[in-house]
Amino acid sequence: MDIPQQDMPGSNSKVEFYPGDIRFKLSLPELFNYEEILYYLNRSKLECLHQVDQGRIYKLIRVKEAETMLPFQLEYDQEAHALNVQSLLETPLLAEECQAAAAYITEWLDLDRDLTPVETLVASDPILSKFPESLRGLRIVGVPDLFEALCWAVLGQQINLTFAYTLKRRLTETYGEQHQYGERTYHLFPTPQSMLTASVQDLKELQITTKKSEYILDLARRISSGELQKGGLIASGYYEAEQTLISIRGIGPWTAHYVLMRCLRDPAAFPIGDAGLHAALKRQLGLSVKPTPDQIRELFKPWAGYEAYAVFYLWRTLTL
Repeated sequence: MDIPQQDMPGSNSKVEFYPGDIRFKLSLPELFNYEEILYYLNRSKLECLHQVDQGRIYKLIRVKEAETMLPFQLEYDQEAHALNVQSLLETPLLAEECQAAAAYITEWLDLDRDLTPVETLVASDPILSKFPESLRGLRIVGVPDLFEALCWAVLGQQINLTFAYTLKRRLTETYGEQHQYGERTYHLFPTPQSMLTASVQDLKELQITTKKSEYILDLARRISSGELQKGGLIASGYYEAEQTLISIRGIGPWTAHYVLMRCLRDPAAFPIGDAGLHAALKRQLGLSVKPTPDQIRELFKPWAGYEAYAVFYLWRTLTL
């Protein structure tokens, strides 16, 4: 029996879904590396917004169209080269839930990006060409929610990754939502609205600095009021989005480009001041000191328009 296929609006992915079922299948682009997705998502035991267990990914999302929440698990079907996605609710999936989950996963895992130009650049790159198989099909795992992406970037300013995860977990457990499905506990990142009653002192009690607390609360107000919207930033284009973000207190070039890269999905995003990027280049080039901005710009010239992928791939070389 043929399985009904649905095209996803604005996407190259297709969804195979029987109405009344609790699962669906999501098609994948030819270049896709599930093991690398698992590796990235499993990089910290302090992560609370998703779980990775025995090759499966577990996550809870909000479905605005159906005014529901959907916990799901997904795993890679090697034979079909697709993702099998299953609702963890006891009731059949609504069509809106299926479409919302498929759209979320497609954006989260960067499934709509054509990696052919990126592969060509990797093959000719003096550093990344040493890791062709490791990087093949590697996609930029994103942060689809603008408020979450901005908060994560602000929290991560000038601290190590472990402490950044600790702060994110505290913020999520205090102001986000927690739900139990089966034996697993799922968390949702705080909404901007849920942060409006918080004070700087409240956030300081979580060990978030005064300045970062002020930045986060200001972002919550801007997004709640509609002053700052993801759709508007994307529609404005790379330069205008960058300038809008940098004009906000607490958001410098690094934070702006990190959000452009992981939330707004601009392949030209270039967080040139990133410490991890500097460490990767220093290591791969055998330098005694970190490279200068001019040296980095020269190295990245061939990657014009795809700088975000070069950065993401260089981050990965730190653990290869």
